[in-house]
Amino acid sequence: MGLDLTVLGCATPYPSADNPCSGYLVSTGDTRLWMDAGTGTLGPLQRHTKLQDVDAIWISHLHADHSADLLTAYYALLFADVERGPIPLLGPPGIADRLAGFLTNGPERSPVESAFEITELHDGHQATVGSMRLTTAAVEHGIPAFAVRIEAGSSLTYSGDSAPCDSLVELARGTDVLLCEAESATKSEVHHTPEDAGETAEAAGAGRLIVTHVGRFVTPQDAVSRASSRYGGPVDFASPTPARGGLTR
Repeated sequence: MGLDLTVLGCATPYPSADNPCSGYLVSTGDTRLWMDAGTGTLGPLQRHTKLQDVDAIWISHLHADHSADLLTAYYALLFADVERGPIPLLGPPGIADRLAGFLTNGPERSPVESAFEITELHDGHQATVGSMRLTTAAVEHGIPAFAVRIEAGSSLTYSGDSAPCDSLVELARGTDVLLCEAESATKSEVHHTPEDAGETAEAAGAGRLIVTHVGRFVTPQDAVSRASSRYGGPVDFASPTPARGGLTR
């Protein structure tokens, strides 16, 4: 059994007409993980699974283009037609108070813990979601930010938002697929360039590279070409998935 990756969106820093911000559905067997919940991703998530069938949500960092749809998921879980208990939510330190700060509009704090069973991430955090094993590593983004390696027969490593760093290379060592951001057109202290993504994949010995979160000043075709100049394996762009995701194995 391997992993299926469905791209819900990968735009930055705001959604385009046909591409939400960062969000992915990772699934294997009957296990479903919503990985990053950027602006607009809850809609396409429902093309592939129901919110009540999501086993857990994993959030790389608290910038809105990776987490804003937690706010709409909160209303769906507590005040609409979604019937289930709190969804396990793994996210950066302070995620509960950040959500409550946005959602509270009165004297009483909004009950975010009634919608989400929250676990704060840390470097080296490990978790099991159904048949998936998740290992989290801290990465360089100027704020608390994390990458994750997911294993269930095959392996998928997701960079979140990060500058090139040793911790990401080590996390991705020998991974079947590296889903790596390539936001910056030029060198950055908080993001990869496409060339950086290729170098990270090469250093990690990844079997395949998928560039994602490509900035507005680089085309997907250019991002793939530039990444390929530094990495000898297959390179793809994370186009939003209209149907079931392709196998990572």
